[in-house]
Amino acid sequence: MKRIEAIIASEKVSAVNDAIKKAGISGATILDAKGRGKGDKPRVMSGRGTSAHAAEFSSRANVITVVDDSQVDSVIKAILDAASTGAAGDGKIFVSSVGEAVDIGSKKRSTSGMV
Repeated sequence: MKRIEAIIASEKVSAVNDAIKKAGISGATILDAKGRGKGDKPRVMSGRGTSAHAAEFSSRANVITVVDDSQVDSVIKAILDAASTGAAGDGKIFVSSVGEAVDIGSKKRSTSGMV
């Protein structure tokens, strides 16, 4: 099993979610996040009656799913197709191995296949 974690622009969440569903993945966790990449520069923001300040972090989303090894390439392709604009700051995809998973409801342990 592999854990696929994609950090993407928040506005791409719906497109990425739809794409991984079409790739046959039924489960995913999506978290709101803030972050900065190596090329991000603080943006100066001000509002009516307030002083200017620099926003150091960009709004991001963290999409996490665990899939069978045979599905990794199709999930990565789905995420890339849905989230990539070709610009810096589109995000990153991380793939890591999962040795074991335990379903809390059924208490079933899994070392291969879908969780």
